[in-house]
Amino acid sequence: MIDVPLTWQLAKLGLSIGMVLGLGAIALRASPRMAGLLAGYPLGTALALFFIGLEISPLFATQSAVHTLAGFTATMALVAGYLITGRQPGFKGIAGGLAGGFIAWFAVSAVLAQFSFTRLSGTLVTLCAIAVFSLLFRRIPDVKSPASRAFSFPALAARACLATAIVFVITWLAHWLPPAWAGTLAAFPVTMLPFLLILHLNYGFAPAATVIKHYPMGLGSLLSYTLCVSLTYGTLGLFWGTLAGFATATLWLLGWMQFSTWYQRRTT
Repeated sequence: MIDVPLTWQLAKLGLSIGMVLGLGAIALRASPRMAGLLAGYPLGTALALFFIGLEISPLFATQSAVHTLAGFTATMALVAGYLITGRQPGFKGIAGGLAGGFIAWFAVSAVLAQFSFTRLSGTLVTLCAIAVFSLLFRRIPDVKSPASRAFSFPALAARACLATAIVFVITWLAHWLPPAWAGTLAAFPVTMLPFLLILHLNYGFAPAATVIKHYPMGLGSLLSYTLCVSLTYGTLGLFWGTLAGFATATLWLLGWMQFSTWYQRRTT
């Protein structure tokens, strides 16, 4: 029987909903490219690892975070599977995309779980995957869509509820799984997947594919965050380790945005 204090569960609920709504308000004013980058910001992973550490132990969360570094490869496999099988409009496309995405995610996760990763090897695996998937996605056209319906209050509320449910499932399963699988689950696209489904439902497959196109490069902030907390949970504790992780992820995202702007100006 898992005994988790009610206050922790309420905190998990409030933080999950609040962070998703906050990111949605920012993405409301963003381009599809920026929305794809922001989809890689470490909200779901941060919540999952923090509450895994709080409910189980900081040591278990640290061990899980090492496997999370490689687990982002499975996340990219998920969106690639969605891209291949979710090309129909409406619920038919969403159902097909989810089926293909989950099959790809589970297959890659099962392979990753067979290896004992270090911080270096886990990071290198995902960096290679980012390069490969970015190359595969490069020909997807950028399609801009109006944000009003995708970020209306009902849509954001639905996204927040779905993301919160995923966080609760991940942290509940972590009590029964070894660190390898708990860490892979923590890499699951908690906030990105609901956003993708709402975008697909409201505007069709093309805008959702645009977000998928830019998602791998947005994973840099997730990698930065996870690598940081894997080093700081044991020394700084969960709270300060989490703050250090967010600071690192934000610096990476700002730096990448500046580099991208400079590179585009140079090439044009």
